[in-house]
Amino acid sequence: MPVRKSKKSTTKRSTGAKRSTASAKRTARKATTAKSATKRSSASAAAKKTGARKSTARRSSATASAGRPTAARTTVRAKTARRSPNAAFMAPVQPDATLSRIVGSQPIPRTQVTKKLWAYIKRNDLQDPTQRRMINADPALTAVFGGRRRVDMFQMTKFVSQHLITR
Repeated sequence: MPVRKSKKSTTKRSTGAKRSTASAKRTARKATTAKSATKRSSASAAAKKTGARKSTARRSSATASAGRPTAARTTVRAKTARRSPNAAFMAPVQPDATLSRIVGSQPIPRTQVTKKLWAYIKRNDLQDPTQRRMINADPALTAVFGGRRRVDMFQMTKFVSQHLITR
């Protein structure tokens, strides 16, 4: 029996080569199917990952309840342990006569000197309203800042440290 060839309609591609319409449709269908399969596989991979995380979490909580410490529990303990303050910051310093008008004459840690200085600045509204980094000094602060009327807040500690006597 002789094989009959069916007539297929043809479309002309932009490159000039002829291709059958059925073949073009098949290729388009394959491309669409491949895209949706990729989306499905990435979605299922993400679901598998979250499932794996959940099962790991379940396992670690199960071992934690069994009484054995897990790695996760030991790292949490290490993070929550309180840090001891640096001894240099907590050592009491004696403010000189110029600075004692603002922070008091008692020996206090350097951190408290800064805290009291900022309380004085806020209480007397000495921070520049437009440029918040700048401190507009009043007569008491001008003596501390070495005669300057405006000081950048980051330079302030440099000037204050000149008025502290370490024990």
